[in-house]
Amino acid sequence: MRIAVVFRDPPPQSERAGARRLRRLATALDDRGHEVTIYCLPWWETSGRRIEIDGLGHEGVTFEHPALYYSRIPGLLVRHDPDLVVASAAPSGAVLSAWLGARLARVPLFVDWYGDEPRVTESQWLGQAASLPTRIVTPSELQRTRVREYGASETNTTVVPDGIDFPRIPATDPAERIDIAYAARLDADSNLEDLLLALAELREIEGWEATVIGDGPERTAFETQTRDLQLGDRIEFVGDIPREERIAVYRGAHTFVQTARHQSFARELLWALACGCVGVVELQSDSSAHELVERRERGIRVTDLDDLDEAIEASWTLGFRDLDTAFQGFDHAAVTGSYVELFREVGVDAR
Repeated sequence: MRIAVVFRDPPPQSERAGARRLRRLATALDDRGHEVTIYCLPWWETSGRRIEIDGLGHEGVTFEHPALYYSRIPGLLVRHDPDLVVASAAPSGAVLSAWLGARLARVPLFVDWYGDEPRVTESQWLGQAASLPTRIVTPSELQRTRVREYGASETNTTVVPDGIDFPRIPATDPAERIDIAYAARLDADSNLEDLLLALAELREIEGWEATVIGDGPERTAFETQTRDLQLGDRIEFVGDIPREERIAVYRGAHTFVQTARHQSFARELLWALACGCVGVVELQSDSSAHELVERRERGIRVTDLDDLDEAIEASWTLGFRDLDTAFQGFDHAAVTGSYVELFREVGVDAR
């Protein structure tokens, strides 16, 4: 199967979570034997229009003015003669170009709409970008609802969650046992202060320890708040550690607490749940994190900050685990399989 990916700014030009997700999908489809080409703005210094990066074909649409990207996409897609077009939701104008090219080539258009695309909601093309594709894929019901508010229908939107590399979990030894783990970029939206205030209410309970993973502009302020709450000897800030170290922490932790205000998909929470943690999620109107713990025995949702400390304490009554095979369905291979099933649903001969 020939797959054209309309992706103006793929990694390394963009390192947002949605860009990395679409790049993983393109790579996974290429690894399955499909012929995948990414149509992007070139950033390489070679003279050639086409380049391979980690075995994946990239074609520079224009070396001239970036605005020409939109007008040249339709013709390139027709010339490529793909069986399927997959596009990033950013920018919205490129979705329209991809739609026109797919229509001229008489093939379906899929759009991966993660929710972290910059300035997409400000685009004059937003409504058309949401309504024209054959299918829009989002990582959560929260994001699916938003895309429908932009103009998509119930029938052309589907949720395919983000994935993790599940085999890495049993291959990583657990770190020392702790009671609570937390991970996020430590900015104003991380809302770590809610967790710190809840833990202050549990100060009289002896022996518990917590680890905070992540770095950011508010780290110093959070460390100061921790000391002010007299929790400095119980909470360790370990910074932005690599994935293997994060897995080790999660496998040694009893509970993972999620309080961040903005999450198109709570990927760190997913890693922690797969590592056996009990998930305690503080509900936020702009976060999809609660979707991962709904209807799960080892998941607790909290609607009020005043109840967060009680939820954490309740989580400790559940048994300790360092692996939860119920989350194998979130492995990257399974997620790719979900996309392939969607391709088949619209009549593409996918494998």
